[in-house]
Amino acid sequence: MEAWILEQGAWVRVLPFILAFASMAILESLRPWRSKRGVRSRRWPFNVALLFAGAAAARLVVPAGAVGAALYAEGENLGLLRVLDAPLWLRAILGALVLDFAIWAQHIAFHRIPVLWALHKLHHTDVDLDATSAGRFHPLEILLSLGLKAGLAVAFGIPAAAVIVYESLLAVFAVLTHANIGANPVAERRLARVVITPGLHRVHHSIHVDESNSNFGTITSIWDRIFGTLRPETREDSRTMTMGVRAADSTLRDGT
Repeated sequence: MEAWILEQGAWVRVLPFILAFASMAILESLRPWRSKRGVRSRRWPFNVALLFAGAAAARLVVPAGAVGAALYAEGENLGLLRVLDAPLWLRAILGALVLDFAIWAQHIAFHRIPVLWALHKLHHTDVDLDATSAGRFHPLEILLSLGLKAGLAVAFGIPAAAVIVYESLLAVFAVLTHANIGANPVAERRLARVVITPGLHRVHHSIHVDESNSNFGTITSIWDRIFGTLRPETREDSRTMTMGVRAADSTLRDGT
């Protein structure tokens, strides 16, 4: 399995994202959770352009990406998990958890450190959420995130196959959690015990600072639960709540 993932790495990362994006775009059109406030003809081209800009920047600046860093670490026998002589399956699981925690912590940092918030705020200026919002990130934020994953891949000796699978899941969940879809309330509550759902992520995009400073996870909700940053619901109806940031609002990063 590991050899196949490495051989088909590009498809393993790209195809699930394309399928998730297409599926969510169709579902949003058929049964949207909330009415749009922004103009789709303006939002979609802008968000998609940012998606491609971020991908191009990552490809140009760090062609090998986090997977290349993981392969380098493997070739040089580097990383904490290799020093501990952990078996492949355990390194894969622990490596994925390390990456997931790091992305969660990075998200908090992008809210609380002014220079990072200046980049991340672009994502929160979207007044609506849908599948395209998954691409609405500043290219520099994409590069910083890539650098973090690459550094961790080397420091911990995370298997390259695990990095590929994690990045694939990260991209898919980015689409799913931003999608303008709803689920059965009971099913969503059950899912939210383990993973970030569209309902949880809508809270994170609330215009209210105390709500946007919650639910920082992308895939799992476990870190938010452990560290007390989970908020199940907004004070407003999620179908009519106001999303985004106020034009003059620079306080989202620390909630003051």
